[in-house]
Amino acid sequence: MCGRFALTARRQKVEEFFGVAIGEDFPPRFNIAPTQPVLAVRLPEAARHDTGNLPPFDAMLVRWGFVPAWMKEPEKWPLTFNIRSESIDSKRSFRNALRYRRVIIPATGFYEWKKRANGITQPFFIRPKKRDLIGFAALMETWRGADGSEIDTAGIITTGANTALKAVHHRMPVVLEQASFTKWLDVRNGRPSDVLGLLKAVSDDFFEVIPVSDKINNARYQNSDVQEKVAEKPAGHNDV
Repeated sequence: MCGRFALTARRQKVEEFFGVAIGEDFPPRFNIAPTQPVLAVRLPEAARHDTGNLPPFDAMLVRWGFVPAWMKEPEKWPLTFNIRSESIDSKRSFRNALRYRRVIIPATGFYEWKKRANGITQPFFIRPKKRDLIGFAALMETWRGADGSEIDTAGIITTGANTALKAVHHRMPVVLEQASFTKWLDVRNGRPSDVLGLLKAVSDDFFEVIPVSDKINNARYQNSDVQEKVAEKPAGHNDV
């Protein structure tokens, strides 16, 4: 799963990596939590039914926590910050978003917690070994109220963890390769089934796993030291 992540790269790097114009600088964020605003790269709304040349991608802020458009009372919908890839094309909640509103959420790494047999959890920061940025496959939906209010929401797609990360957790976010960005974002042609093959785990040597302090547990804590390596907690006799 993915319950926290970071985006600490500068705007210019994000624009270059994803081929998107953002326009305004944003601060580094070391501890992004569900319900907070996150950056989403997408095909512009006006171009979604245009069969002409592919326009530049754009980016917008969305609430991290997917809400289906048909939900009458969004506050009653469970917080859906992760979406399982295995059922993404069969559940009514995600079917339209998979067809029309696929997005990419930029990140520089994510956090995961390993449960110990002694009741203690060890948080880890998981980041790519060879590059600064990654893009999570995600779905976006805009909920519209009867009073004209709107909430733009998104959820990160997850898959089974690769062998290297299974020791920490059995799920991981889907990380798209740069070469797949256009295929994932271009919702104008083809069927949703054409992109399901992209929803897979990265290779075992892609990430490095760094034990970090319990400071990450506090969603209000935003200092950079949340990513500093610490001594790993005692594991006990058997890890869970």
